[in-house]
Amino acid sequence: MCSALSVGPAAGGDAQLTLSDADAASMEGEASRLGYADITSYLLELHRRHTAVGAAEAEDDARRAPTALPIRPERAFETEHGVIYRGDSAALMQTVLEPQSVDLVMTSPPFGLVRKKDYGNEDADRYVKWFEQFADGFVRVLKPNGSLVIDIGGAWKKGQPTRSLYHYELLIMLARDYGFHLAQEFYWWNPAKLPTPAEWVNIRRVRVKDAVNSIFWLSLTPYPRASNRRVLQRYSASMEHLLKHGYKAKRRPSGHDISTKFGRNNQGAIPPNLIALANTESNSSYQRYCREKGLPEHPARFPSGIPAFFIHMLSDPGDLVFDPFGGSCMTGEVAERMGRRWVCCEMDAPYVEGAKGRFADPEASLPARSRGTKAKRTKPYEIFPPNLSLVDEQRAPLAQDGGRQRPPLTQEWTEDGDAPHA
Repeated sequence: MCSALSVGPAAGGDAQLTLSDADAASMEGEASRLGYADITSYLLELHRRHTAVGAAEAEDDARRAPTALPIRPERAFETEHGVIYRGDSAALMQTVLEPQSVDLVMTSPPFGLVRKKDYGNEDADRYVKWFEQFADGFVRVLKPNGSLVIDIGGAWKKGQPTRSLYHYELLIMLARDYGFHLAQEFYWWNPAKLPTPAEWVNIRRVRVKDAVNSIFWLSLTPYPRASNRRVLQRYSASMEHLLKHGYKAKRRPSGHDISTKFGRNNQGAIPPNLIALANTESNSSYQRYCREKGLPEHPARFPSGIPAFFIHMLSDPGDLVFDPFGGSCMTGEVAERMGRRWVCCEMDAPYVEGAKGRFADPEASLPARSRGTKAKRTKPYEIFPPNLSLVDEQRAPLAQDGGRQRPPLTQEWTEDGDAPHA
């Protein structure tokens, strides 16, 4: 049996497309899954995407846009202050969010990795082109004095101990093509991160472990709303001693003039652009909820302290915070507890279902400072200065081939410091 489908309008009447019953049923199911009202809308979108991709390929085949159809955004969950949408966030920014309505975009997009992940990362070589659809949306929805904060990790080139430049290319694209200003770059150091990439760090021993993500703070104006007084840190013991006992104003060898104003108590130290925060969540209410419901836990979650820091510094209560790559909706949870309106958008339905668990416990994942309670960890993370503990160079010869060949797995050092042997 076959079914006739009217696609038109066309010259002289609607165009007709004949499908087998099996094809028609399959297409109806796929159209419904992606949020299209009928097969006609689905086919028209397929044609539009195919045409757009064909033009992109003709212009630059190596950097063509992905061909996956967007999932139309639909409300999946609401709270007092926010809402989770399931669907394509690029479409959400063009059709749902009002122009210049967002005060802060706080997000961690899928990284451009060599190896594919379950949460749908893009290939590093195509990443910048793929990201343009979201850049268009950011320009549309951000307020003129709002901020865009992107947490993004680097990638290693396949088969080499060398780094991809994709995230720097992304930054340049946002500034050059979309008019964003780089307000400041931050670096998130995760002290708990395992030594990776193992091949070059643990086996061939020609690189140190990769433990830092870049966080780019951008804005459409050189002067976005901000206050570092919102994120002051406690003074060090030496600074507290100086404030208590005073100091002698003088010019340092560097040329900096340390005046009498240096001894003023400003209720805290201005933090650096290095954020030291371990990502060690292992038994949160979100995780317990997912396990109880048999739902997958999103594997790329940043700790609550990351969005909390920027929400404090760059927004006021009642402002709108948006995360276009919602994942487990950590940004939404923190914004909810901090009295901000928020919107999260996530493509994957099981991750959306799991994100609902973040709102079962009112204060489960907030950093202690945001809850007004004592922090579990008050001691700073420690990182040693370079060359603090030098190794005898004779016992650690350079890899003359730069790690091109794997060393024997049985290689070890002799007690008298001779070169390694197999």
